[in-house]
Order: sequence, then structure tokens, then C-alpha cells
Amino acid sequence: MIPFPEHSLEAEPYYLPVGGEVEIFEQCHARKLAVMLKGPTGCGKTRFVEHMAWRLKRPLITISCHDDLTASDLVGRFLIRHDGTQWQDGPLARAVREGAICYLDEVVEARQDTVVVLHPLTDYRRVLPIDKTGETIEAAPGFQLVISYNPGYQRMLKDLKPSTRQRFVALDFNFPPFEQEAHIVRHEGNADYATAQALVGLGQRLRLLQDRGLAEVPRTRLLIAAARLISSGVPVKQACYSALISPLSDDASLLEAMRDLVDATFV
Repeated sequence: MIPFPEHSLEAEPYYLPVGGEVEIFEQCHARKLAVMLKGPTGCGKTRFVEHMAWRLKRPLITISCHDDLTASDLVGRFLIRHDGTQWQDGPLARAVREGAICYLDEVVEARQDTVVVLHPLTDYRRVLPIDKTGETIEAAPGFQLVISYNPGYQRMLKDLKPSTRQRFVALDFNFPPFEQEAHIVRHEGNADYATAQALVGLGQRLRLLQDRGLAEVPRTRLLIAAARLISSGVPVKQACYSALISPLSDDASLLEAMRDLVDATFV
């Protein structure tokens, strides 16, 4: 089984609120409500959960969902030992027992039969039945279930069932406004403010290329990577080509168009 580490965050993860998402999350936690984060990949959903776990002083267990993720991967399984078999909790069961925040990142990547195991934890029951052992775990105080997904997956016929969606309070995320994203890039990328502003402006123009064949728009973390290279002495355009442009596509014409945007931004 792939290990899913539990994190107790000592230093505050850097996060700038956009609206009332911090207050709503706190109220959901206090009232034992599950939360669904919706927004494009790389817009800050995971950082937000890390920040809230630190703020609420709860351990955080993060699960990156994928097509091969099974219910047993979440709940647990029997392991064969030299002296017999032994039950080992999965990350979801651990979170339920320990009162941790359990975060399932990009939950639409998981199969529907896997997602179903979450249902008893999202209503008044707050329990996790383990069929293989006959045990039913009651959620410890502080446990909270959080999922995230990119609504863009709907274009690929990947979505959550309505019966699952309506079990969660939803928070909508997007890329931060210009000035806020510039502050993030400056802080995380150790860049001067003018460079951070130029990178964010470039990022916003690159995001407009999604309708011209760009499969995925540049995330804030790519802007931060470019800022770190620039602050370390790498020439600005080379840093943008390597950290921001080249990871986005292999299409020659699209790469040329993006390089032109870099050249126009940093003359």
C-alpha cells in the first residue's frame, strides 16, 4: 500500500484569503460539515487546506486520487505476515480514528465505487463501516472530510454524481486577482514586486490561450518557479522559457506564440 503521511504543520502555510473562504471553512469544521473545493488545477486549493489545518490545529492527511485508487486503499486491508494476517488502516480510517482533516485531492479521478465509501462520513452518521473486519468507526472529534476537483474535468466526462455533490458545502476557487497573485509570487518566489507583477501579467495572457489549444493554463506555482530562477540570477527570458513556457506544451506553433508573449513582456 502506498503510504499517506500525516502532517502536523508547525509553520503557517502562506495563504492570502480572497473572500470569506476561511470563515466558511471554520464554520463547517465547527458544525461537522464536509467541504468541497472547486477550481482549476493550481489555483491554491491544496495550500488553502494546509493553511486551514494549521489554523484549526488539526493533523492533515492528504490523498492524491487516481484511476487505480480502490476503497481498500482508503479504508485498509489485511496484510500477510510470517505469523498470520494483520489489519492495517488506510489513510481515511486513520483520519477518522484520529480526528484529522482528510483531504482527497482531485477526487473525480477516483472511481465511483471508491467515492461511495465517503458517504457515511458526510451526513449525521459520521461513521466509516469496515466490511472486512465488521467494525464501524465513529469519527473522532475534529475529523473533517474535504475533497477538491477541477470543474474542467466535466469536458472529459469526469464529474461527481449529484448524490455525492450534495453531501458537501462547496467553495469556489479561481486564480487570485492580479495584485494578490503578484504578492504571492513575490513572497514565494523571492522576487521584487515589479518582476512579480510582470510574471503575473504574462501568466494572465498565457491563460487566454486555453481556447487556442493550450491543454492546461499556467498555475501560480509555475510563475513562482520562474521568479525563483530570476532571483537566483538566471536571465529573465531564459527563466520564463524553462520554468513557465516549456512545461505547458510540446506544440511548436503554440510554444512560439508563448515565447513571443515572453519577449513582449520583457523587452
